[in-house]
Amino acid sequence: MRPAPAEVERSIRSVVEDSLRIEDFFRFELFTRLGINDSMNEYSPEVEEEVISETKDEVREPSMYRVLLHNDDYTTMEFVVEILIIVFNKSPEESVEIMLNVHRKGIGICGVYTYEVSETKVNTVHVLARENGFPLECTMEKE
Repeated sequence: MRPAPAEVERSIRSVVEDSLRIEDFFRFELFTRLGINDSMNEYSPEVEEEVISETKDEVREPSMYRVLLHNDDYTTMEFVVEILIIVFNKSPEESVEIMLNVHRKGIGICGVYTYEVSETKVNTVHVLARENGFPLECTMEKE
């Protein structure tokens, strides 16, 4: 025989109430052990709080740095294009254009980034160039 819906509802309510009582018990035990008063967690509109520190309204943009590739007589044009695609996420067309600037003008701008990103890209280019036996020089300068 199946229990009546009212009995099922009462037993569910009883289980929920028991679990809430257990949760309250553990919260009380935890707060007691940590030396926290439970009333500290409740919002009290009577208590006025004072701000000790002020925040700055003005937020400065980070300094930006140009990452530059320099021409040399040994690094192949194909390797420079690969570097531009892999490290600087340039399209093949953009990479060829920048590589030709490096070849013709002696220097090419790979991109403008924050200091940390620029530094990482410069180091990545140096590591990849050395691993492949090229003396490719990459620098960064403040914009």
